[in-house]
Amino acid sequence: MFVAIGELLLDVTIAPEGQLRLNDDSPASIQVQGGGQAANFCAWAASLGERTRLITRVGRDESGRRLVAEIEAGGVEVMAVTGPEATGAIAVLVGPSGERTFATNRGASIGLRPDDLEESWFEGVELLHVPAYSLFLEPLAAASWKAIELARARRAIISVDLSSAFGLREYGGARMAYDLARLRPELLFATEREADELGVPLEGLAKVPVVKLGSRGCRVFSRRVPAPTVDELDANGAGDAFAAAFCASYLDGATPLEAAGRAVLVGSRAVTKLGARP
Repeated sequence: MFVAIGELLLDVTIAPEGQLRLNDDSPASIQVQGGGQAANFCAWAASLGERTRLITRVGRDESGRRLVAEIEAGGVEVMAVTGPEATGAIAVLVGPSGERTFATNRGASIGLRPDDLEESWFEGVELLHVPAYSLFLEPLAAASWKAIELARARRAIISVDLSSAFGLREYGGARMAYDLARLRPELLFATEREADELGVPLEGLAKVPVVKLGSRGCRVFSRRVPAPTVDELDANGAGDAFAAAFCASYLDGATPLEAAGRAVLVGSRAVTKLGARP
């Protein structure tokens, strides 16, 4: 059983057909679906055949109800606490080469509290995936640390994704490096920019550090694993697809390099479609 804790948000993905025109109409492809890093990880893990559970918080609104129903239909078990705030949302603007710009309202998601968690949600957990978004702000951060404690008590593997270079800069790279040194996750995923924000080598912070290199593949320790060449449409969610595939392979007994080989294939497939989900 894979468990992830964090955000389930509404993604509005906008891919203009050409250059945006200021103060005028611009033709675009627009897609509305579920998002949020923890939720995306779960969706991809479920699509790969893993039993998956999402622990999250949404608003008591139609958006929250629809998002929970949507991801459950994809095979993810959802433990959703509800609150009076609106369910969070992200606007994703996709550039002509797949680059992305995000505008985020995290809404109800950051209000998850330690007391909201139930020990039964962690029965059978083999891996707990924690996006760094879940560690940046309280009370969600305290809930995430409690989840880590409950998962560790059940001998689960801990996987951390550093999530955002900007978020790390605001939180403090040295502060996150200290958190990771204290946590010592088995798996740690980062982009090159995110790794740079920490200011210390990833190798000292996790058993298996993995640097995501986008179209160049990934690096595990000092070995680079190349990715196949594909026509990239939208990179949103590709990192979550990569992490889910890596975790699934690693728990199935693959070596880190073997897991990376599968992960770059799944991540490369993810960038060829619009939206963050399978």
